[in-house]
Amino acid sequence: MNNNVVSRLDSSGVSRAVGNYTHITKIEPNATLYTFSGQVGADLDGNFPEDFNQQVNNTFLNISNLLKSIDLTPDNVIKVNIWSTEKIDWDYFDKVYDGFFGKPFPSMTVAYIDALGLEEIKLEIEIWAAK
Repeated sequence: MNNNVVSRLDSSGVSRAVGNYTHITKIEPNATLYTFSGQVGADLDGNFPEDFNQQVNNTFLNISNLLKSIDLTPDNVIKVNIWSTEKIDWDYFDKVYDGFFGKPFPSMTVAYIDALGLEEIKLEIEIWAAK
């Protein structure tokens, strides 16, 4: 990670992370904080694939495009919130997630829920970033 504003810190006194995340992310003073609406698995034409893993791909493409649109990178991401209506294929998801963020990972929360904004949405990912 090459960022003078965001630091991902080791933690002690808590259980080790059970996934690809950091317990503590520090943002330096005077940084600009960005919040983003949750991104979903629609393709660039607004179509939702039936396949969950394709929605994973589309969601990360949408996040990447959002970050690029304001000159940010995954290194600027400080928090990831993931909501899913289906069981996540963690082997697949982690390959996409790891390829997108690399180590060290941002802070993360995952929740399984009954429904999202539209019936065809299976996954929504919200990010926060700082620069």
